[in-house]
Amino acid sequence: MLNQVLNKIKLFKILSLFSVVRGYNIVFIIIAQFISAIYFFSENKSFTDVVVDLNIWIIIFCSAFSISAGYIVNSIYDSKKDLINRPLKTTLENQISGKTKFIVYVLLNSITLLLSFQISLRAFLFFAFYILGIILYSIRISRYPFIGNIFSVLLSITPFFAIILYYKNYSYEIFSYSIFLFLIVLIREVVKDLENFVGDFTLNYNTIPVKYGERVSKVYISILIFFVFLMSVHILQSYEISYMKYFYFFVYPFFVLFTYILWKSYSKETFQKLHNALKLLIILGIFSIILHSF
Repeated sequence: MLNQVLNKIKLFKILSLFSVVRGYNIVFIIIAQFISAIYFFSENKSFTDVVVDLNIWIIIFCSAFSISAGYIVNSIYDSKKDLINRPLKTTLENQISGKTKFIVYVLLNSITLLLSFQISLRAFLFFAFYILGIILYSIRISRYPFIGNIFSVLLSITPFFAIILYYKNYSYEIFSYSIFLFLIVLIREVVKDLENFVGDFTLNYNTIPVKYGERVSKVYISILIFFVFLMSVHILQSYEISYMKYFYFFVYPFFVLFTYILWKSYSKETFQKLHNALKLLIILGIFSIILHSF
């Protein structure tokens, strides 16, 4: 009986830690980087060449470990805000002590730096600055409107640049996709700020909705959506993307409906649904990469 209780406690702790490092996001990032490496960044290399390349796997797992460590820092500095915005999730995560979080944080970043050094000094410096950027964002930059959102998005897409640098693939096509992804993730960040308004306002986080209001936030999102349309047109007209084009066709009705619901929305629940819709769009976009070469 005692062993069963202890096993349940251990399982609960593991689930809590999985929530802290947002394991579901990490799994998606690993898959997204792997798909991107095969169908985008590696150019003429075959599927087998990418799969057996140990350096790619090191880069992918260094990204996963450093991002996981970043989520730990974020959970520590934003714990009060998260307790207001996501009380159940935060209560679960608080089952992990601060000491345990710190040990796991140090361990993950140490593994990242050790592994990246096996590739090259340049890879080591890349991940060292990436880790530093996450710390600066969590401690200071996240509290500022516009800059905080932009910096957060840059941190979100930086792991993909590690693969770009490895393959030295600096094409205009890759740059276009990067801007498109940047805009989508930036929209998601602002919608998330609308969703988390109560906690941000209570703890004096100077997000766009807190400092400038909901209307300005919606105008800003609408402007970003306009640029998404422009980038989608540019990609469809400039590059041969095979069946992947249907994803970019889908973007138009998606954001027309999204914008309509956005301007009709005033509740946290609706903003949360819009946030989740954007997550789904990003997932579809990543998996549509597979159609790029068909």
